[in-house]
Formats: sequence, C-alpha cells, structure tokens
Amino acid sequence: MDIYKHPTFDMACRQFDVVADHLQIPDSHRDRLKYPKRSMTVALPIRLDDGSVKLFPGYRVQHHLTLGPTKGGLRYHPDVALGEVAALAMWMSWKCALTGLPYGGAKGGITCDPTKMSRGEIERLTRRFTQEMIPFIGPQVDVMAPDVGTNEQTMAWIMDTYSVHEGNTVPSIVTGKPVGLGGSLGRREATGRGVAYLINRAADASGLNLGKSTAVVQGFGNVGSVTASSLAHYGAKIIAVSDVQGGFYNPKGLDVSALEKYAAQHGGLAGFPEAEPITNEQLLLLPCDILVPAALERQITAANAGKIQCRILAEAANGPTTPDADEILNQRPEIFLIPDVLCNAGGVVVSYFEWVQDLQSFFWSESEIVDKLFRILESSWVQILDLKRKENISMRTAALSVGISRVFEAKKQRGLFP
Repeated sequence: MDIYKHPTFDMACRQFDVVADHLQIPDSHRDRLKYPKRSMTVALPIRLDDGSVKLFPGYRVQHHLTLGPTKGGLRYHPDVALGEVAALAMWMSWKCALTGLPYGGAKGGITCDPTKMSRGEIERLTRRFTQEMIPFIGPQVDVMAPDVGTNEQTMAWIMDTYSVHEGNTVPSIVTGKPVGLGGSLGRREATGRGVAYLINRAADASGLNLGKSTAVVQGFGNVGSVTASSLAHYGAKIIAVSDVQGGFYNPKGLDVSALEKYAAQHGGLAGFPEAEPITNEQLLLLPCDILVPAALERQITAANAGKIQCRILAEAANGPTTPDADEILNQRPEIFLIPDVLCNAGGVVVSYFEWVQDLQSFFWSESEIVDKLFRILESSWVQILDLKRKENISMRTAALSVGISRVFEAKKQRGLFP
C-alpha cells in the first residue's frame, strides 16, 4: 500500500504491529485491520478573491465501518497528505473502540494555508470539498468534525451544503458546529477538559499533588488553551505555553485568562508581555511536573525523549511521540504516559453526544454532558490502568490493545463478505 507512504502512517503502523504481536493477531488478519477501507482524493478548483482559479488537493480516509459510521476531523494545513490523514484515521478507530463508541475512524484534510486565505475563499473551498464528498458521507456513513485549521464555522458550511443537497436540514452530518445549529454544549471544551481530567487521575496514580504542580503546554489552540485553563482550575501552575508564533515562559506562572485575551486580541501570543520567549525545542525540555504536547504529530522523538524532565506526559495531540521515542520513554519509569488515544478522546466522546442529540432532536444540559464525558473517560482509564499493571506493559500498549482487540473481535464476528 505505497499510496499511504508517509512518516506519520509508518509510525501508526509500527504502533499497530507492536500491539498485534502482543495480542498474537494472526498475520492473515493484520492487513485488514491496518489499512483503510476507503480513501478518497479530490481536486478542488476554487476562484480566489483576485479572480484567478487555484486547485487544492483534498482527502478523506475511512478506516473501517465494522462498528458503525466513521467519525473524524477535517484539517486545513499546508502539510496535509494522504498518508498523514490515513494515520489519523487509524488512531481514531482505536480511540473510538477504546471508549466504546459505535464508530470507525476517519479523517480528512485539504492541503492549504487558511491563514493566508480570506473567509470567502475558505468558504468556497469548504463547500466545494463537501460537494465532492457527498457520495461518501452521511449521518450513518461518515460524520466530520473540526480539527487543525477548521472550526465551528467550517462545520456550519458543510452542514448547509449537505442539507441543500438533501433538501432538508441535516444537523447530524457534522459535529462541532455552532450550538444554534444543533451543536452540543461543552463540545468546544471537551478535549481539553478530558485531558485535564485524565492528568488529575494520573496524578493520583503517581502520587503527584496537582495543586502544587507545574505544567508546560505546547500548543495554545482550542485544546491547549482549555487544558491550561482546566489545569489552572485544579491548582497547577502553568509556567510555559506555545503557539505557532513561538513559546513563552515565566517560572512564576502565567495568567491563563490573560493569555487567552491577548491571543484573541492579537491573533496569537507573539509579544505577550508577561513572559520571556523560548523556542519550541526549549519548551519541551523545561523541568516541570506535567508536559502536554497539544500541537501536531512527531514532536517527541529519539533526539529529545531522553531529555524530557516531567513526571506526567499527557498526549493531547494525535501522535506526538514517535515509536523510537517510546522505546526511550519505556525505560524511564519516572514518567507516567497518558497515550493520545485515551488522553484526547474527550473530543470524539462529546462529538458522539452531539450526534446522538441531533438524531433524537433532544438536547442535554452542559452539566449532563460533562458528567457523561467523565464517566466514559473514567471507565476507559480504569480498564487501561488495570491492564497495564496486570500484564506489565506500557500505557500505550494497554490502550491500543483494548481498541484494536475490540475491532478485531467485531470483524471476526461479522465475518468476511464473499
């Protein structure tokens, strides 16, 4: 399957192979579990504001449909490629199975730089992508959500385009949309809240006093900012954060509310007056109790894994740690890892809640949603921690073992269509 050749897909496959060996999955079943069910590549010509026409490549990968419709985000980024999208779809499969959601994993993306495009250009690109995807998406087929470079407005445009095609309003075609269009209360905060909740549980398991801890957060987008705010609410001191413009450090602690207001007013954290600038490389190596990579993939590598100085490593991003780095971290028992397929699962869990609410046209309060979210995360947390201790394996192997084994068993039960 050379079409998926990409460092991130290779990384996801290496993780799968380790767990498949641990679970003793027969070779005859591995490719069916590993490779995507469907992959779509589309060409998206749109008219730019200057009157010229530009062609953008778009992708959607549906990893498996064994347990229900596929579910996953849509990202707009200059580096989007088919192999990266396929890896993210695979991770989403294990994440959904791990948390007991009736989904397979999916992911989509458009290779573009939304920071250099007007709102009108992004809207035209989004609507054209949706139109091209209509044969392959639907509330019982594939449901999109926001990811890097997309947001509630993007989902509103997708919902509108699909609804116009169907001839009636279909809010369940996407999640992460505005509350006024059938979005769920608590969806925007769900991933960050889940990350902070699991850090709290990891602190209990490792004997760390969260109220006296220090935290570093790489990435100050939706996930990173909510994580930082939630950790501060638990009593942790946020000593460093970063965004695409760089890192910012204050050993005395940063005011997260001031950071959020500054970023909203200035379009980023550059020039924030209450901190000193540091590089992303320096930020990851700062001495701290909690390190939260909440940006893109492959940030913790063999080059820096041995130098990280934290007690809890909470993977809020997808695939932030390479397999080579995992081998190093596995030899560092002082670091408690919360793997990405569990750590950032809060977003897809509340996306599931939004989908269910849309299908029933019956909506819940935010307190109900947060309570249900924490119940699901707690159940998954206990199961993974127990498996780690029982079999003396890493947290990543435990988490992936639960997710992969559930998909494997479901495929065996359904059988192979002639």
